[in-house]
Amino acid sequence: MPAAQRPVAIDVETREDAEPLRTGIQSVEVGFELLDALAQAPGALMLRDLAAAARMSAAKAHRYLVSFQRMGLVMQDPVSTRYDLGPAALRLGLASLSRIDAVKLARERIDALLNETGHTLAIAVWGNQGPTMVHWTEAPQTVPVTLRLGDVMPLLTSATGRCFAAFMGHEGRDAQRIAPMLRDELARLKKLPLNSDLPRLDVPLNMAQVQTLLEDTRRHGMARVVHSLLPGVAGFCAPVFDAQGRLALGLVVLGSVATLDTDHEGAPAAALLRCARQLSADLGHRPTPRRP
Repeated sequence: MPAAQRPVAIDVETREDAEPLRTGIQSVEVGFELLDALAQAPGALMLRDLAAAARMSAAKAHRYLVSFQRMGLVMQDPVSTRYDLGPAALRLGLASLSRIDAVKLARERIDALLNETGHTLAIAVWGNQGPTMVHWTEAPQTVPVTLRLGDVMPLLTSATGRCFAAFMGHEGRDAQRIAPMLRDELARLKKLPLNSDLPRLDVPLNMAQVQTLLEDTRRHGMARVVHSLLPGVAGFCAPVFDAQGRLALGLVVLGSVATLDTDHEGAPAAALLRCARQLSADLGHRPTPRRP
């Protein structure tokens, strides 16, 4: 047969892979609901409870669980008959965590957050000298603050510093490192002249006020400053935690007090906190309930 008349072999797999939108495999998506329910649960679950959490019948859930057990994604306790995540799920989780770059993940969310808040955003991490700016995205209406990448923020007069002092210096070795930094900064604040451009309303003047400020920050789940860093400027900083519960970075929104809603329940603060909590979840963090 001449070459021109030969039937063309169609690579079905390649053709399907090239489709811009594929239907996917529904059974995989359905089965994932069981794995997700186990991941969200505080511990192992009975079949009926696991099926209910995944919104499927016990019989249907059992068929998926049999396959997941064979793959090592799920294991069943032979005594209690409860199901839990298996060793294969652990390997996948550890591999994913080892490849996550927290700052890169945060930068991918900045554009959407900028559209939602309409205000300047920044990302800060703990550096050698303290909380350090590593990313800066200005809003169309820029705030009158001159910050550069690499700038180290003060612990008591910036939302970024207060966030790190409250959530990183709460206990353990980090608290021992941050405590003297707080005392030194407080001593410098006390020496400011009364006619300083720095308003006193939102600045602590003794260690008791510092502790009250940091506890208030933890209670709200984020830090706030109004006029403290610079007159006319306000900002929030929300903490992002990693899988070990350590403070990975701070997400910052700031703007003029004339345009930025400074209420903790306002739209900019709420959007920032939602983004930070989702980032924490994506990094593997599972928050522990606050003690009364």
